[in-house]
Amino acid sequence: MKANEIKKGLVILVDGHNVRVTKVIVQSPSSRSGSTLYKVTGQNIMSRTKVERSFKGDEIVEDVEFSKHQVQLLFREETSCTFMNSDTYDQYSVDNEMLSEELLYMTDGLEGLQILIADDAVLGVELPGTVILDIVECSPGIKGASASARTKPATLSTGLVVQTPEYLENGERIKINTDTGEYISRA
Repeated sequence: MKANEIKKGLVILVDGHNVRVTKVIVQSPSSRSGSTLYKVTGQNIMSRTKVERSFKGDEIVEDVEFSKHQVQLLFREETSCTFMNSDTYDQYSVDNEMLSEELLYMTDGLEGLQILIADDAVLGVELPGTVILDIVECSPGIKGASASARTKPATLSTGLVVQTPEYLENGERIKINTDTGEYISRA
């Protein structure tokens, strides 16, 4: 495939390693004869290290064949998470090291997840676009604060800390964008 076809979520081969693409930035040339550059940021699936690489638009990039399956998070343990395929009921155990950032959005029973599998090995887990989490710790809500745009930090049930409007209180359920980690609304 050509570099201009790379999209977030794809798995490509970079220096012999499988890399899951997390961001693509398109840089247009400043001169007529220059070619468009695609700055790709990703994560090495095995070592979990950040990988950054620039490709010219017509450069050939090798993509990795993988399948996506709808899964549910059954439960979390100290070192791993167990997922179940929603169609076949197959179970997959995935090390927490592979799920470093995703763990902040995962609660037991979470549905809408996608597991990426290639050659019978788990490449990673994709989160749904939004998740609903409980506020476990924040400063007290302020009456009449709904009109102001001021925010306060709130710690959620998974340990994630997000900026929320001042009027929210402990115990409330809120919707979080998993791409940006930002508060969206009450749930």
